[in-house]
Amino acid sequence: MQYRTLGDSDVEVSEVGFGAWVVGTDWWGDRTRADSIEMIHHAIEEGITYFDTGDVYGHGESEKVVGEAIADYRDEVTLATKVGYDFYNNPQAGHGELPKEMTGEWVRTATEKSLDRLGVDHVEVLQLHNANVDEVDADVLEALDELREEGLVDAVGWALGPSIGWLAEGDMAIEEEFDSLQLVWNLFEQEVGNHFLDTIERTGSSTSLVPRVPHSSGLLNEQVTPETGHDLDDHRGFRPDAWYETGWEKLETLRFLERGDEGTSSGSRTMGQAAIAYLLSHDPVASVTPTFHTKEDITEWAAASDVPKLSDEEMARVSDLYADNFGIDRDDGMDELRSSVGGDDIDAAGIDKRPSTGPRNSAD
Repeated sequence: MQYRTLGDSDVEVSEVGFGAWVVGTDWWGDRTRADSIEMIHHAIEEGITYFDTGDVYGHGESEKVVGEAIADYRDEVTLATKVGYDFYNNPQAGHGELPKEMTGEWVRTATEKSLDRLGVDHVEVLQLHNANVDEVDADVLEALDELREEGLVDAVGWALGPSIGWLAEGDMAIEEEFDSLQLVWNLFEQEVGNHFLDTIERTGSSTSLVPRVPHSSGLLNEQVTPETGHDLDDHRGFRPDAWYETGWEKLETLRFLERGDEGTSSGSRTMGQAAIAYLLSHDPVASVTPTFHTKEDITEWAAASDVPKLSDEEMARVSDLYADNFGIDRDDGMDELRSSVGGDDIDAAGIDKRPSTGPRNSAD
């Protein structure tokens, strides 16, 4: 396992992190508390030190599980959590989005409650969870600064969700030099990640990118196949059917990444590892947080830190395939992008998406 630093902070993260939305919740299958703790311990054994949870995951249960699991390893791990949802006063309705609360007072109160559940006196990274750009005002920024000054957090980040604001939010995080920006980014969904790479280059910002969903909801790790079908009963169900159906075709065009064709980097990679290695081949990326289902997933994907990063030739080939929609002329059902500013950010970025007006999915 290799390690990188978040932004201008001294916070070190493993190149492959553990997204703790899979523990303490039923969004990604049922598992016992003991199973969840065993997964976290296995991740530590595989060199993973970055554990990313959130207060809303299981309404605090994920933080409790993570806190218990890392209690004997506290000095060896980097803890990140997220705040911004008021689950204390609102019941969860399925996977629907809860009301958000984004004020300086709320950020402090929620952070203190998170520390209590985690059983720690500070976290290395505190992230604003799915905040819209107009919600992060001077009051919120001041609260984050105060929490850092008091030693309750070492670094601050902004976590973007697929159903909340995207471009305006990420640009603000980069321009304000948040230490980290979490986003959905993978071989099949490159627009937003590429846009933020451009923003970082344009501004000279030190913000680190932390991609999640590197396997595009099961396609790039081949856990969702034509044989398994895509009638999913977990959190991946928000994807349209056409996304999976075209995705299986797109996947076949990327086989060169796992077998190492002549003229590409040497060394073997599974497709699941290649998907992570692609993201880690971008310098601003600090850590990638896959969605682990099993200990076997952890073993395979943690090793992605040590397989060859993509060569220039491979990166160019991926870019060309993406520009040509992998040679597919059918709609993949993902032609919308959530915007909190009426689509002005999408237009300004020149991204070929229309602003989404559909219902929002749950916090993630």
